[in-house]
Order: sequence, then C-alpha cells, then structure tokens
Amino acid sequence: MPKPKTISSAQTFVLKLVFPALWISMFGFGTAMLWLDAFHGDSGTTPPDETKWMFLAMWLAGTAFILWSSARLKRVRLDDKHIHVSNYRHETSIPLSQIVNVTEMRRINIHPVTIHLRKETEFGKSITFMPTVRFFALWSSHPIVSELIRLSMQSTPDNSSESKPLRGQA
Repeated sequence: MPKPKTISSAQTFVLKLVFPALWISMFGFGTAMLWLDAFHGDSGTTPPDETKWMFLAMWLAGTAFILWSSARLKRVRLDDKHIHVSNYRHETSIPLSQIVNVTEMRRINIHPVTIHLRKETEFGKSITFMPTVRFFALWSSHPIVSELIRLSMQSTPDNSSESKPLRGQA
C-alpha cells in the first residue's frame, strides 16, 4: 500500500492554530487596553468612546471570521482508497467512496476545498482543508478538486448519477 500523500498545505498548522491565537489575543489585548484607558494622546486625553466601540466590534467580527475560516481547517492526506483527516489531535480514515461532492471557494486566497461526505464522521459531514499553494493560479480551480472527484467516482460502488460527486464552487 503506498504511503499517503499530503494534499493540504504545510501552512495549515499555522493558519489553524498559531495565527488565530496570536491575532485574537493581541487584538483583544489592544482593545482591552483601549477600554482601560491605557492609551493617551499627546495632550493626555483618552480615546473617544466611539473608537473603543469600533475596536470592540472589529475584534469580535475578526475573531468570528478567523474562527469560522481557520478553526475548521483539517490536515488531509490521500492514498488510493482513503482520505486521512486530522485536526492535529485525532486522525480518521474515510473511504473515497464516501465522497459525494467536492467544492472550493476560489475567491478566498487560500482556496479552501470542502469534501462533502455521505455519512457523518468524527469531523462532521464535510471536511474543509487548504490545498497546497499554487503561485499565480488566481481564480483557477485547484487540480486536487478534480482528482478527488475522479478518485471518488472510481471507488463509488453505485455508478448511478445520483451517487456520483459533482464539481461545485461556492
């Protein structure tokens, strides 16, 4: 059996765990310092309340977006029969025949790819990962999308059109 090849980016760990921890804590610390009047202008005045509320709103919105986009990322490896999915604490193997659809978001610079599954797994009914980086690819589809679709179609026991994955974009 061949060794699984990693199809998610090597930057996944940083984007999933390091960046959110740093951004949320540092921006949160700065926002807290604003609210505690730790920052003073040249004349010794504290920032206006509107600034405090604006930074709090930006911190909350930024935190929500980062958690939504980064925390769900998984490390994904592929062999001839399975995808091996990890959240860096647990790993599970999912047969390629469980793939129903593969979509990607081309408009987001990391091109997140989502694998939609037939059945619920330890990580849910869909797996999102950041594929390997391609320079100068801009809005073109990542080749791993068509490869996953092809492999899942080959391994699907039922060849009816209902069970075949469709290529989609969000």
